[in-house]
Amino acid sequence: MEHRKRPTWDEYFLKLAMLASERSTCPRMHVGCVLVKDKYVLATGYNGSLPGQPHCDDVGCLIVDNHCVRTIHAEINALIQAANHGVNVKGATAYVTNMPCTNCAKALITAGIVRVVVFSEYHDSLGVKFFQESGVEIVKLPMPEKIIYYDLENYTSAKK
Repeated sequence: MEHRKRPTWDEYFLKLAMLASERSTCPRMHVGCVLVKDKYVLATGYNGSLPGQPHCDDVGCLIVDNHCVRTIHAEINALIQAANHGVNVKGATAYVTNMPCTNCAKALITAGIVRVVVFSEYHDSLGVKFFQESGVEIVKLPMPEKIIYYDLENYTSAKK
């Protein structure tokens, strides 16, 4: 019998961030963020437009200095979701598909995030500098293996 490799907790939560990124509405970059504390998901976010505003997918990106400014970044959306639901993220880990930009790094630090786990680099080294100076642990993992999708019509609990 062949055993599948069970993902570590970090891989598991990064895969959740990857799944969240699929909700992104900006075609330039899909980013997902999952905030976790004690192996419990506190909030999720993805980069997307302001509520009720047009999406980049529909009307195109709004580019300023080579960045799309129509969207709110995944990390900020996750922090806002937590705040809107009264969830304290102090001491949590942020699982993000891409290294946070400077502004997102500052927001995560200020919110009390103590650890950031990513699998993709970002061209902005200032965010990394702020994390390091603030004592936030940065963990870079290789991209997790593809999420396994099961054929539920043919799946039974008796399969081994």
